Amino acid sequence: MGFPGTWMTESESVVYRVVPKCACSTIGQIMFFSDHGRFFDGDIHDSTSGLHKWAQAESQPLIEANVRAHNSPTFTCVRNPYTRVLSSFFDKICGIQRNGRRYRGNLVPLLIQKYGIEVGGPDGTDDFDQIRSFRRFLLFVRDTIRWKKPMEPDIHWSAMSGHIATFIVNGGKYDQIFFTEKFNDGMQRVLDVMEPRHAVDLATIPRFNESEGHGPKRAHPVEDYFDDLSMHLMWEIYKRDFQLFRYDFDNPANKMPKGEVDLDEVHRKLGD
Repeated sequence: MGFPGTWMTESESVVYRVVPKCACSTIGQIMFFSDHGRFFDGDIHDSTSGLHKWAQAESQPLIEANVRAHNSPTFTCVRNPYTRVLSSFFDKICGIQRNGRRYRGNLVPLLIQKYGIEVGGPDGTDDFDQIRSFRRFLLFVRDTIRWKKPMEPDIHWSAMSGHIATFIVNGGKYDQIFFTEKFNDGMQRVLDVMEPRHAVDLATIPRFNESEGHGPKRAHPVEDYFDDLSMHLMWEIYKRDFQLFRYDFDNPANKMPKGEVDLDEVHRKLGD
């Protein structure tokens, strides 16, 4: 199986397990900059050189050898499950993607037909009942994760613990797992141990939010999207994420974690 979703600088100064919707565009650009002294011109997900990625065949033996020997500091980044799934809805379901089309072709028409959601018209700019549509989307997310119907779960809304676990199960070990909500603190700890070729000043680094502007703006506070049933579904889908990464399940309005991640616990519970 190897190490899908894993990126590594060409200098092998650091290894990163990507978790979608958790600042991965910014992290990838920081890694690229740390080697080359410039940012990648475009979406870092589109790069095919300058950064080792498991999806690039020539990078796989280098990543595998490094991870198995644990030659470099290794990290990942997590995010509050409530805000992460909301971001997935507005970006991937309501938004037009950077190729000018809807995400995954027939996915949105399927959701409109089978789940009765609205997405704000052809370009996502029309008014619609965001709360009602999001709650119906959450039913779809649960169906994909619980029963793999009407399709396999998508990487953007499948549980963070699932992404993070593949790395551990296949022989990897994390040195740090930090929070999107405390990005500068966590990323600085990574920079402190990775010895970048080019100094990175997090205070001046732009945020490469590649999903920004794809879809309609969220019109309500986070907590308004989650009624009792929605929270029940969130627990069913993301229970392990809430528990392992210390997020507040009982209060969707609190996006901050309640404590630090226990790396030993993560390796123990996700390494089965």
